[in-house]
Amino acid sequence: MGKLKFIEDDIKNLKEQGLFVHIRTIESPQGAWIQVDGRKVLNMCSNNYLGFANHPKLKERAKEYIEKWGVGPAAVRTIAGTCSYHLELEKKLAEFKETESAVTFQSGFCANLATIPALVGRGDVIYSDELNHASIIDGCRLSRAEIVRYKHCDVEDLEKKILETKDKFNKKLIVTDGVFSMDGDIAPLDKIYEIAEKYECITMVDDAHGEGVLGKGGRGIVHHFGLTGKFDIEVGTLSKAFGVVGGYVAGKKIITDYLRQRGRPFLFSSAVTPPDVAACIAAVDTLLESDELVKKLWENTEYFKKRMKEIGFDIGKSVTPITPVMLYDEKLTQEFSKKIYEEGIFATAIVYPTVPKGQARIRLMISASHKKEDLDFALGKFEKIGKELKVI
Repeated sequence: MGKLKFIEDDIKNLKEQGLFVHIRTIESPQGAWIQVDGRKVLNMCSNNYLGFANHPKLKERAKEYIEKWGVGPAAVRTIAGTCSYHLELEKKLAEFKETESAVTFQSGFCANLATIPALVGRGDVIYSDELNHASIIDGCRLSRAEIVRYKHCDVEDLEKKILETKDKFNKKLIVTDGVFSMDGDIAPLDKIYEIAEKYECITMVDDAHGEGVLGKGGRGIVHHFGLTGKFDIEVGTLSKAFGVVGGYVAGKKIITDYLRQRGRPFLFSSAVTPPDVAACIAAVDTLLESDELVKKLWENTEYFKKRMKEIGFDIGKSVTPITPVMLYDEKLTQEFSKKIYEEGIFATAIVYPTVPKGQARIRLMISASHKKEDLDFALGKFEKIGKELKVI
């Protein structure tokens, strides 16, 4: 293949190590049970925490906005793409998160890419948890600020790193995931805030897996720790618990106003479409009206995780609906995913580079859309395959 032979070699190497990702095709709407590659299976690996991805209220609102607004804004927000429905969603998000303001982006990834480089640059420093999401890592790299990584959720190491470097730089930013997507543990945000105040650091948390899950009515990790109005920046996504697509930053108005001027994805990529925004508004409205789905999510989570432990699985240190079934070996994990799929469960193998080598797992995502009989079905199949592969 000449100049592209390196790709052929790399793919071959990935397959030999059990790291090649086989991407399955979903052929139905998201829900507890879905059609995947011609097979009806129990969905245990999507981020559809509250079942919003195919919720009647969201679909109806999307249809309404298509009829009223069409299918696209046809411009970036700063030229001719800011429509009243964008402002409606931003107002709703600020109300839901109990912050001064909010600004929306095309995705949670874009929200991080917009925010970090806008706030810090050369001559500044970013203190970043070593297990932060790829979007945070990329945002840090784009900023050209000095990146100082601290040990995962280790506030003592964070303070040590600040003391070692704080006098060398101008602005200081501490950034962390709220809920860590692979392990399901949460950042000690209260202690991080104390350190940030002590050393005058800007605070930023990516709440992608916390919104709709943690805090009163799913308001997120900042609310969970009683820090509402104190943390500078809350980054969120609209593609997980909210079930649609998009991202946002909620926090101090001065910051969201500034991001409208300096956030490059906001400035240089077309605005989110009317039906997407409409569905997001309906999702926020539903959560403002009731916490029923959030409660159901936690009921399912507590039941399922308790039973998985009793069966004998290692589910790591998760304290959220994210349930990693730790298998550690990459080839074993791929084999487990294949066999559990044959038993009627869609549960994807998570291997390097998504997680470090030797930390392979099946990551299960519990949803409010799961019924108890669904969870019991999954428990039975996991026990069967676990014994067959000598995992338990």
